[in-house]
Amino acid sequence: MAVGPQQAVQAWVQGFSRLSAGQKLGMMVGLAAAIALVTGLWMWSQTPTYRVLYSNLSDRDGGAIIAALQQMNVPYEFAAGGRAILVPASQVYNARLKLATQGLPHGGNVGFDVLENEKLGTSQFLEHVNYQRALEGELANTIEALSAVQAARVHLAIPQPSVFAREERKPTASVLLELYPGRVLDPGQISGIVHLVSSSVPDLSASNVTVVDQSGNLLTRSGGAAQDGLDAGELDYLRTVEKNYEGAIESIVSPITGAGNVRAQVAADLDFSRVEQTAESFKPNSATQNQAMRSEQTSETVGANGQSATGIPGALSNQPPGAASAPLNAPASGTAPGAVPGSVAGSSAPGNMSKESTVNYEVDKTVSHVIDPVGAVKRLSVAVVVNDARVVAQDGKVSYKPLPRQEIAQITNLVKEAIGYDAQRGDTVNVVNASFSAATQVLPSATPFWKDPANQALVESILKDLLVAGVVLYLAFGVFRPLMTELARRNAVAVEAEAEANMPGHHVAERARAVIGYEENLHAAKEIARQDPKMVAQVVKDWVEAE
Repeated sequence: MAVGPQQAVQAWVQGFSRLSAGQKLGMMVGLAAAIALVTGLWMWSQTPTYRVLYSNLSDRDGGAIIAALQQMNVPYEFAAGGRAILVPASQVYNARLKLATQGLPHGGNVGFDVLENEKLGTSQFLEHVNYQRALEGELANTIEALSAVQAARVHLAIPQPSVFAREERKPTASVLLELYPGRVLDPGQISGIVHLVSSSVPDLSASNVTVVDQSGNLLTRSGGAAQDGLDAGELDYLRTVEKNYEGAIESIVSPITGAGNVRAQVAADLDFSRVEQTAESFKPNSATQNQAMRSEQTSETVGANGQSATGIPGALSNQPPGAASAPLNAPASGTAPGAVPGSVAGSSAPGNMSKESTVNYEVDKTVSHVIDPVGAVKRLSVAVVVNDARVVAQDGKVSYKPLPRQEIAQITNLVKEAIGYDAQRGDTVNVVNASFSAATQVLPSATPFWKDPANQALVESILKDLLVAGVVLYLAFGVFRPLMTELARRNAVAVEAEAEANMPGHHVAERARAVIGYEENLHAAKEIARQDPKMVAQVVKDWVEAE
């Protein structure tokens, strides 16, 4: 028979009324404690979780942010000795965006806005100091824009200009970086910071910029370059060359061994030195070779034997000689007829003849200007590991066996051809056959929902609600429900007993049960007397003595 809610409540009330005073007091105290526990848990679950809005704030920025939060009616708390401001987790990003529209926080580094408050009559020295502070602050704010940099400080040492060239000093700079936990800067980023600072200050060279992290580690060398011997570009080129060689080896060997059965590692030694040579060479003169003639000069002189030129200077002596004649009877001496006195040609005596010849040839000359290529390969060291051959039996079982020596030699020759092996420059190639371990590939698991910082506030709120719901369900079904069931049962038993007591034949039945019980007891006593008369006599004796 179903019991309605009103009847159940009535049964609970009647059952409670039938309890003793101590039981009633204990039940009321337990009920009050349960209600207080549920109320406290509910209020605790409704309390918002606070997250850091901003930390490491200056006093000026902290005061401005507190005033802005009060105007926005956003609750806040302090932490870390007042250096951090906390707001409810659900309002962190909204509060940051609203504060950013107001230009908050201003930041611990001053910028060029400090020059806006210059007063009339400020000395030149103070103006120089303010300008240097503004420049340092702007550089620090720019460096903090890097994702790995949490905070930055820049110190500039700018000497005063001097009219003496010998006393002129160059400016220097020091940069202190505070990196986020677990973050590092690669050489390219360090070089970028160095060149950023050096380009922002006149006459500041990159070699005069020093970068240090929060642990005191020097990130730059004296030359302003990264700590590695090569700069970022050279390192990238080296890695690219090595990867290209490795890819060439794997692509040419994979068709033989199968995909995934070959691993190659190449260590390249490159020459990044910049060399320029200028040479001028001359070929030796050789008569057997045809040489180009540049110019030729010939000089011939003819004169009388021991005599000098005679004759009267004038027009006649300067005239050309007459027509030559050959007389049959020529005189032994003297002048020939028709000859001009003093003429060499008209002299029959033998004379001196001098002949000079000068020939100029082109000189062989070679001028060469050679620039050696940067990044030339000096040496290659190649290591190749090849997996065992995969063999599939007729029954489908797969086994592996080592490769034969002939196949290893073929792979070695292929690797040498792929990298352009040169024994003279010291290249080495080592091909090894080994059994690869069957390691399963472990894929990086995605960040669980409850571990994501963006969902942390929601997760905490859900956990609080689940805790409150669990406590309420336990109290309802584990404590109060059995208690109410017991009260209802006791009330039902009491009601049933009262109903039986009020029935008309109740006393007759009680008397009948008493008569039946007396007769049974009498019969049992007679049986005991027949079986053990001595014990019955002793019992009767004890009764008499007791009376």
